[in-house]
Amino acid sequence: MQKIPTLFVRNPEDRRYVLPDVTPGCEWVLAGEGVATRKYDGTCVMFDGTAWWARREVKPGKTSPPGYVALSTDEVTGRTVGWEPIEQSSFAKVHAEAVANVEKLVDDVPPFKPGTYELIGPKINGNPEGENAHWLIAHAEADVISLPGRTFDDLRVTVRQLAEIDHAEGLVFHHPDGRMVKVKARDFPA
Repeated sequence: MQKIPTLFVRNPEDRRYVLPDVTPGCEWVLAGEGVATRKYDGTCVMFDGTAWWARREVKPGKTSPPGYVALSTDEVTGRTVGWEPIEQSSFAKVHAEAVANVEKLVDDVPPFKPGTYELIGPKINGNPEGENAHWLIAHAEADVISLPGRTFDDLRVTVRQLAEIDHAEGLVFHHPDGRMVKVKARDFPA
């Protein structure tokens, strides 16, 4: 899992927000390629078929946790993105609750396939999803979103509406070749 690029270039004067310029390599989104899915607001975890892992960023100059698997380093911030074993993550307890909650819903079928999931619930990021319990949502099964358009203004309006109506964090675009791009409601100034 590499960090998913943001569709629009960050404003160098205020990196919280984006500009109407497309991030190089992400032009395919505005060209109408790929499928848009709902971006859930939780924390990313991965099941590799045997073990669970938590997404973890390590800041420059900080020591990586034991068992950490580094994937990439952001050239701008110097932060390294990777995976740490879920058992040692700060999300271990709520992750175990989420696994148990999902397993209660299925009979005699392994509920988890290898892949990435969003861990959501009351003790995750202030619970923007408004859940009463902890859950795991497979990114491969995220809700597909129909878009009225793909311009900067169209996407700004769409992600803000999704955030207001459904607490969605934003959108993730999936290209058939595996590339992904994201855009969040909070990327746009009010």
